[in-house]
Amino acid sequence: MNIFVAKLNYDTSEHSLLDAFEEFGKVDSAKIIMDRDTGRSKGFGFVEMPNDEEARAAIANLDNADLDGRTIVVKEAEDRRNKRRY
Repeated sequence: MNIFVAKLNYDTSEHSLLDAFEEFGKVDSAKIIMDRDTGRSKGFGFVEMPNDEEARAAIANLDNADLDGRTIVVKEAEDRRNKRRY
């Protein structure tokens, strides 16, 4: 399952994001989105977990939790391929 994580501290590393989610199961990847021009975090990222049950447990426990001094938002990522642009 692909998980969207928002309101990240700009100093949060991909390693600390990975560590937070690994408490709930196997993590395939943890990626923080960076600004191309500044190289600074945009404050959100994505975590990929292969087991949906573990992913749902991570979402339930980490949504509105504190990570590196910020209250983060965690939810299932929406599939971009199914969205239409207007």
